[in-house]
Amino acid sequence: QAQLVESGGGLVQAGGSLRLSCAASGFAFGRFAMGWFRQAPGKERSFVGAIKWSGTSTTYADSVKGRFTISRDHSKNTVYLQMNSLQPEDTAVYYCASHRVIYSSDSLFDLDDMRYWGKGTLVTVSS
Repeated sequence: QAQLVESGGGLVQAGGSLRLSCAASGFAFGRFAMGWFRQAPGKERSFVGAIKWSGTSTTYADSVKGRFTISRDHSKNTVYLQMNSLQPEDTAVYYCASHRVIYSSDSLFDLDDMRYWGKGTLVTVSS
């Protein structure tokens, strides 16, 4: 069955960097856009960024634009989220998810656009 497994979360000081990974299995990873979302304590899950099925285009939420970068490696069935200049407000559980539609492009995805979800990885940014 389809599975997404995030890794790379942890504790980092403000201004630091982390790279999250999301390993996919059980579905045709290379044919679907992928998204990253996050959920801060007491808040709803929100969109962080997305990458087109081909990896040639990305979209980001305004709050992370210029600091976060999404990439994917089809040979490893993995999507990455490079996070730089982290701030305490970036503290959240980060989730990756695959889009419902084959050969989907990237855009500001809603939760309902996504089919498979990982269980998340916690990122804590201390001030």
